Amino acid sequence: MINRGRLLARFLRYVQVDTTAVEGAACYPSSPGQLTLGAMLVEELRAMGLTDVSHSEHGIVVATVPSRGAATAPVIAFNAHVDTSPETTGAHVKPQVIEDYQGGDLVLPGDRSKIIRVSENPALEALQGCTLITTDGTTLLGGDDKAGIAVIMEMAECLLENESVTHGPVRLLFTCDEEIGRGIDHVSIDELGATVCYTLDGGGAGDVDYETFSADLAIVTVRGVNIHPSIAQGKMISAIRAASAFVDQLPRHTLSPETTSDRQGFIHPYQIEGGVAEVTMRIILRDFETAALDEYAKLLREAAAGVESDFPGATVSVETRRQYRNMRDGLIHEPRALEYAQRAHARLGREAKLAIIRGGTDGSQLTERGLPAPNLSTGQHNPHSPLEWACLDEMVQAAEVIVELVQVWAEDGQAASISG
Repeated sequence: MINRGRLLARFLRYVQVDTTAVEGAACYPSSPGQLTLGAMLVEELRAMGLTDVSHSEHGIVVATVPSRGAATAPVIAFNAHVDTSPETTGAHVKPQVIEDYQGGDLVLPGDRSKIIRVSENPALEALQGCTLITTDGTTLLGGDDKAGIAVIMEMAECLLENESVTHGPVRLLFTCDEEIGRGIDHVSIDELGATVCYTLDGGGAGDVDYETFSADLAIVTVRGVNIHPSIAQGKMISAIRAASAFVDQLPRHTLSPETTSDRQGFIHPYQIEGGVAEVTMRIILRDFETAALDEYAKLLREAAAGVESDFPGATVSVETRRQYRNMRDGLIHEPRALEYAQRAHARLGREAKLAIIRGGTDGSQLTERGLPAPNLSTGQHNPHSPLEWACLDEMVQAAEVIVELVQVWAEDGQAASISG
């Protein structure tokens, strides 16, 4: 039912559009390529025969696959984001397709120092004989989240082609700037009108993410005094040195991404810029328990006070901004969201793995705003890296799962109608 070749062609087409998000941009979306890809999706959706398709001034694409044979079924939505991470460039992506992978490490041709090693990617061991897509080593691939886009688009065309598939109304939602925490800034949940929304933004195959981190952003500004170094004695206060001391006070052996796993949270300085007069740092705070974020912010403020004491005349300010919250707390209000995802996998003879995700998706914010939105696998691996890769076979599995999922929800709607 899923057209494997068409799914691959979609993915290869989408990843070659530069949709890198730009942190701090005043416009939305933050980069023009996101509008370009959105327009491509609109054109493809209309070519499928869909008429209820919109592309807002903010780049949000919404479309509806009309119900077939299930008038009483609830509206189900599927979401993916068009932007890619600003941590690695997404310009001039040259995807490499490896048919019938035979195992072993993968040396990337654009930069042969970049090697996807089996020792660092144990998932490869179970994928011999599969089709893999990698970068050439000089950019990211964009599987996060263009694998999700391709899977949703293939699902939509599959539903339109196969008249034997019974389903209720299916909304497609493609958002912008998810990677910089602004994915649903311009989404109207009321207009979407869905009972549940599944984000297609997960790794591997068979995972149903039901918990995410809770997240805040901290912006730390260090201000010093600049003066020509030839006459700086007793006058200069270097914001660079003070900022270095600040970072040095943060935990290194605990509470950092490189030293934590599973349910452990972290404090992660990921961007620093400035000079002697002023330095700005951006630090993400992450934990599965929302209350821990206040403790992390307190630790930053204690570090700031210590730096001000050690560098008289310097000032260090800490501003925190709420980003998203653990979706666990919202999903309890709609237990069918997880139950039906598990049922869809079971009907395909697969086991769904309830999983936690050390990050967040648009689903975190959608759930917090009242629309339950667990996250599903899409075959992406190593996101945000030039060592990123995706598995076409896992993408096919993802598309099969969501085609089955709309049928599970349709059966629920029919059963409710009969009992009513």
